[in-house]
Amino acid sequence: MTTTTHILGYPRIGEQRELKFALEKYWRGEIDQAQLQGLGSDLRTQNWALQKEAGLEFVTAGDFAWYDHVLTTSLLLGHVPERHRWTGKGEVGQSELGLDTLFNVARGQSQNQCDCHGNAASDMTKWFNTNYHYIVPEFSAGDHFQVSWPQLFDEIDQALKLGHQVKPVLLGPLSYLYLGKEIEEGFDRLSLLPRVLVAYQEVLAKLAAQGVTWVQIDEPILALELESPWLESFTTAYQSIQGEVKLLLTTYFDSVSHVINKIVTLPIDGLHVDLTAASDQLDEVLNVLPDHWVLSAGVINGRNVWRANLSEWIDRLKPVKQQLGERLWIASSCSLLHSPVNLEAETKLTPEVKSWFAFAKQKVAEVVLLGKALDGDHAAILACDTYSQPIIARESAQHVNKPHVQARVQQITPELSQRSTPYQERSHHQSEVLNLPLLPTTTIGSFPQTAEIRALRSAFRQGKLAKTDYVEAIQRQILDAVQRQEALGLDVLVHGEPERNDMVEYFAENLSGFQTTQFGWVQSYGSRCVKPAIVVADIERKQPITVEWSTYAQSLTKKQMKGMLTGPVTILCWTFPREDITRKTITQQLALALRDEVSDLQDAGINIIQIDEPAIREGLPLKLQDHQDYLNWAVEAFRIAASSAKPETQIHTHMCYSEFNEIIESVAAMDADVITIETSRSNMELLKAFEEFNYPNEIGPGVYDIHSPNIPAQHWIENLIRTAATKIPVERLWVNPDCGLKTRNWAEVEASLTNMVLAAKALRQEFTAE
Repeated sequence: MTTTTHILGYPRIGEQRELKFALEKYWRGEIDQAQLQGLGSDLRTQNWALQKEAGLEFVTAGDFAWYDHVLTTSLLLGHVPERHRWTGKGEVGQSELGLDTLFNVARGQSQNQCDCHGNAASDMTKWFNTNYHYIVPEFSAGDHFQVSWPQLFDEIDQALKLGHQVKPVLLGPLSYLYLGKEIEEGFDRLSLLPRVLVAYQEVLAKLAAQGVTWVQIDEPILALELESPWLESFTTAYQSIQGEVKLLLTTYFDSVSHVINKIVTLPIDGLHVDLTAASDQLDEVLNVLPDHWVLSAGVINGRNVWRANLSEWIDRLKPVKQQLGERLWIASSCSLLHSPVNLEAETKLTPEVKSWFAFAKQKVAEVVLLGKALDGDHAAILACDTYSQPIIARESAQHVNKPHVQARVQQITPELSQRSTPYQERSHHQSEVLNLPLLPTTTIGSFPQTAEIRALRSAFRQGKLAKTDYVEAIQRQILDAVQRQEALGLDVLVHGEPERNDMVEYFAENLSGFQTTQFGWVQSYGSRCVKPAIVVADIERKQPITVEWSTYAQSLTKKQMKGMLTGPVTILCWTFPREDITRKTITQQLALALRDEVSDLQDAGINIIQIDEPAIREGLPLKLQDHQDYLNWAVEAFRIAASSAKPETQIHTHMCYSEFNEIIESVAAMDADVITIETSRSNMELLKAFEEFNYPNEIGPGVYDIHSPNIPAQHWIENLIRTAATKIPVERLWVNPDCGLKTRNWAEVEASLTNMVLAAKALRQEFTAE
């Protein structure tokens, strides 16, 4: 009774981020499309070879994406916003879909690109509660769907020619619709399902014609608490698309126990469940699993870097194997795109620490080894026991659990999260101290991470640059950033963060309790990759982290200088957390460390401190019933970090790419004096939540999209600010970009900020005259 082993997807970026660098070369015009396609082909070939050599029954195809897999699905279905169907001949056309279309949807088009007034990129948002992003499909009543882009089928052909047994992965029709948005009022995108299903029928027929037997069809929305029309539509949808191939309905990120009675009525051939996120669903699923279905057990965590305790899983799954026999499949919990690629590249980790981890390549091996052990292979069972020992021994390691840190967490009281005075009182103090104009202008924090800056940090890390020389060099970069901001006429300045490689990794490097890596890169979207640190022990701050850089920057100007911190929830969400303590406990430890940093910054003369929390929305559990508990401790952690601030110290926070309606009360409860948010791509639509709630504090709605290379015109920014002023009183508005500027170049930054400052100045006169 051989156990089938597979994964739900593999990282597409390459071990050395080859995809990232190739994409950016293509966008700069340094390579052509054939060269880019060749690189993609090479990466897929390598990934499939690794999976086959490890011993997986299937290689997974269709998990490769040039930007993100939802956008890839849009192209597959021929579903592209009309503004991006540009042929270059003064018209739009269906036949022109291709790579450049995909990039235009994701990145927008300038006037030069489209011989038009420029076309905005589609919205981007988080993939469920991860730090991966996707481009949001736009739906309207007139939409039609037709298989229009051959990438999926070309990849299947490529894999088959290489001799692989292929299991394609396809985003399911209901999840695709659900993850999009309506762009017409009064229209329900679910009404498009019959048209979408016709396209899915065609896709599955084409796959069957290629010889495919199993298709992994992802419906992650089943882990949500779906409205009845959406849930009931699964029956119609799967009755419509059944028959061409065997369908493995794939769910992940949370339990599907609440909808299992609906799932088992569907005409499919198997179900995948995520047992690392919700192990308690296993028994309930087994009780109702149809006799002819396979059960794919997602037991190797695709969202974290910790080595699996395979011995524990053997004990848990032995009875399941006896019950199901060959109908038990072993798999990763979700796609491994959320994991770094290869632990073997990490040459600087100590042997002990390295023995705790498994990256994507190692997780593939874990899947195979566990499958062999469940088949009764004695050598594999012994290997699982040996493999599991380091992670078991870690549980009692003295350097992991620190009594003095744990004691401080236990001493947290409600009073610790309270500012000394309410906002209305604080705002008067701050107005006197800061003396800012109407519509004050600022940026979110970071400035371009130039090649020179990256080379400085690299040389310092490698010991090729003495600390005194490094500090002097970074100070020169800060001086340059301050001078540029003063020349632009910004009201509140930032030091530009040249010393920081990443807004989370920098703090992880300077707090005890974290482990950073050399090559632990994970794709966030497109060419954007992040290198999350790993929480390996109790967290504490042993010395100030940002004070020296911020006070130096303040010494260069008479204008207000913001101190820049990353908030406790964001550090949690954008690192790989421990699995032996709760996320709440980790966040409390971080909050206490940041509280000390806030105190030191204000004591050093920094009057404005920004504590960024862009990840607070993505940290929400998928189930509504779990939201309030999370929001309670997440808000408390922010307040603990901020509440040491004096009344005259203005606390800012920043959030990006979030739907605020469901968390607006908690956002207000954070009690930040100023919140800056991403709103430019949505044309200020995201402000509706703040308007309807009557948000009491100050707001900086982002007035241009920093993820696009396009330079926003002054009149464009003015119109956005006017729109914002219809929703939020103008005296409580700030003017800023929608996110940090580290990924842009100085020419783009200065041109964009020039227009932003000019727009603010013009509107000060306009609003004052009214």
